Amino acid sequence: MNFSEVVERSVQIRKLYHQLERQNHGTEWTVEEDALAFLTDAGLVGRLTMSQQERWPKGGNTVLELEHKLGECIWWLIVLAERMNIDINKSLDEFLSNLEEQL
Repeated sequence: MNFSEVVERSVQIRKLYHQLERQNHGTEWTVEEDALAFLTDAGLVGRLTMSQQERWPKGGNTVLELEHKLGECIWWLIVLAERMNIDINKSLDEFLSNLEEQL
């Protein structure tokens, strides 16, 4: 799967979540609420990383949870970019190009 496909799938899945939000709460989450959800998941990546590195005690299958949360964070970044009219493909390409030049 290429990155453009990932972006399209992510946007479509977010639209389905918007339907659930309208159904359950009467309105869709705001961009700010999406950003907060991303930050919550990013924090969980930190805690799960500590667990995976045996620096924080946690039960359950840390590796599976970490894999899920990493994927979810990528999804949230794509969703946030789309909601703020930022071309994530272009942003990522420019970031990587700049980083390569610096190194």
